Amino acid sequence: MGRFEPFRGLRYDPARVRIDQVIAPPYDVISSAERVHLVSRSPFNSVRLELPEPDLPARHDRYEVAAELLASWLERGVIVPDAGPSLYPYRMTSPDGRRTTGVLGALGLAEPGPDSDVLPHEQTLPKPKSDRLDLLRATRTNLSPIWGLSLASGLTATFEPIEPPLLDAFDDEGVRHELWPLDEPDVLDAIGHAVASAPVVIADGHHRYETARTYQREVREANGDQPGPHDLVLALVVELAEDQLTVGPIHRTFTDLPPHTDLPAEFSKWFDVVRAGDATERVVGALGDSHSLALLTAEGAWMLTPRPELSEAAGSDLDSSFIELAMRDVPHTSTHQHTWPEALAALGRGEAQAAVLLRPVTVAQIAQWAGARRKMPPKTTYFSPKPRTGMVFRSLDA
Repeated sequence: MGRFEPFRGLRYDPARVRIDQVIAPPYDVISSAERVHLVSRSPFNSVRLELPEPDLPARHDRYEVAAELLASWLERGVIVPDAGPSLYPYRMTSPDGRRTTGVLGALGLAEPGPDSDVLPHEQTLPKPKSDRLDLLRATRTNLSPIWGLSLASGLTATFEPIEPPLLDAFDDEGVRHELWPLDEPDVLDAIGHAVASAPVVIADGHHRYETARTYQREVREANGDQPGPHDLVLALVVELAEDQLTVGPIHRTFTDLPPHTDLPAEFSKWFDVVRAGDATERVVGALGDSHSLALLTAEGAWMLTPRPELSEAAGSDLDSSFIELAMRDVPHTSTHQHTWPEALAALGRGEAQAAVLLRPVTVAQIAQWAGARRKMPPKTTYFSPKPRTGMVFRSLDA
């Protein structure tokens, strides 16, 4: 059985700060310019913990700075611990009214394997893990949650957020973030049993999850293999259901193509290729907004319709696998773009020679792959909106 437990959260005191001024996106989507903007909003913005900078005059590295800041904010009462353990229903409402409602709790770390309670959602690209590990060692705090998808049908029905929320803030993209503490024993038990009844698939935060497992091993080696808070990690768990998720594609852009590469001809080996027009903003916007699979080059835009035999040849029913197969014999370098305007802009600036717009993976596909315990290829899905750092922290000393 898996574990999903309440914890004693550390939260900003809304009487001391404006919550919308101190929350931040996940660390791995924050640019240098956005970090500067976030810091300018408040001296207590959580980005100063998640992406700290060294204090060179004091000869403190960035991890020492984060630990000292957190300790200072706790001492000054900017951040305060809750009275007791809670789970935290957390709702994100997009400007179009679409809602994602999950619950923040402490998710048990599980050994990988065929019977694991926690499943990786997709393969990950190599990324240095020492940064997150050094930050966890220094602060002994889960600063931002991983995002897990529960295969337990009916999880959402086990809790109903009570209005008004304790924390209520809008981010820069107009997404509303609401948080409620929940400490009723019967409800806590119901949520814990629901999550434990089925595997949890990691949607976002694979590297933070692996960092937590590395830290767990370090602590257990040092303390004689004793259990403790290091055996769990802060997680937002959302039911894997169509009405709870917004899943976007991650498009591909290509460089380093050999001279005179005829990509429409290459793709026609596996797709029905139909020219849609020039790769203008109007044409590409229509393709992107309609979630069409499409090829873009300086010469034009083409709609791609997979042939029936493509799924078997690619070994999956995912666009990312289709494109990998189609480009298999073409030397190239691939990068990733989250939106069609970004892909088109890269093409227009000459930063890409071609782009392919992918279609979003469906919730049914995610469930099917999870049920088969298969990992999707890297950069297959983009879940949005993103949970904000700063809604609640989880100390490993509590």
